[in-house]
Amino acid sequence: MNTSHLKSLKNTLILSSMVVGVMMLSGCSKKEAETLTLNIGFQKYGVLPIVKERGTLETALKEQGVNVRWVEFPAGPQLLEGLNVGSVVFGEAGEAPPIFAQAANSNLVYIANQPAAPKAEALIVQKDSNIQTVQDLKGKRVALNKGSNVHYLLLKLLEKNNLKLSDIEAVYLPPADARAAFERGAVDAWVIWDPFFAAAEDQIGARVIATGENLVSNHQFYLVDRKFAEQNPQVLKTVVNELNSTTAWVAKNPDQASTLLEKPTGLSFNVLKSSISRMGFGVSPISAQVAKEQQYVADAFYQQKLIPNQINIQAAILSTTSEK
Repeated sequence: MNTSHLKSLKNTLILSSMVVGVMMLSGCSKKEAETLTLNIGFQKYGVLPIVKERGTLETALKEQGVNVRWVEFPAGPQLLEGLNVGSVVFGEAGEAPPIFAQAANSNLVYIANQPAAPKAEALIVQKDSNIQTVQDLKGKRVALNKGSNVHYLLLKLLEKNNLKLSDIEAVYLPPADARAAFERGAVDAWVIWDPFFAAAEDQIGARVIATGENLVSNHQFYLVDRKFAEQNPQVLKTVVNELNSTTAWVAKNPDQASTLLEKPTGLSFNVLKSSISRMGFGVSPISAQVAKEQQYVADAFYQQKLIPNQINIQAAILSTTSEK
């Protein structure tokens, strides 16, 4: 082979290497462009912080080119506001916050829920209180978080015992302030949910007058930005599957789950284990029955003028996620 042919071959090899390099770079750029970040809003207590601590969701989504970013919120209303303005696209909240968000024309949709957990909220009194039944609440001061799950529980408890909200003095306080008022005797009773409920039992010996059993559902809901839900059904399917697997793990390993939550919540092992024992295990798409039960809560809040207009829960459930 002469010098001219060698030079031509060398140039061809160099050009081929450059083409391969460009193709590889183009492939990387395309892969980077396709990478999706799932911004998840979570609170200190619940299934999501357990998923976060275990790191299993990141592993499950890696093959789909999805990164996970966790954003902490102090409570459900703030989390759903974060979802509404786009700082997160996925999060968890109880029954009440999504009703208020939907009434304010939020872009959220219900994607899944945990089973009912009626024993995870209760009407409690001090251990030496002379209040023995719900009927004894007449004329008493009852602390609760306005517009929360336990607001609905209180309405149902009063209704069951032929009392009205006007028969008691409702004192609207967030959990921390309500706990302080409860301890110093500024209120006679407190309607509260876990883990605050379990903490009051464990730390100050609070006595249960009634739980939500046979009265309310108390579901935990998983909510998503509507546009994200419509564009990323496979991602959400993976997330729901992982949440379901996590609750199965929690059910079998309550001690380990309690230990995982000690640091983020600042609560003791015993309080957390008690709370977890009352949790609803399993995560599944929204059923027609669950939507119906959530509609009851929304209607009750409208009747109490807690929301300005009636809402249709079904309008916030994607047809692809609802099971008949």
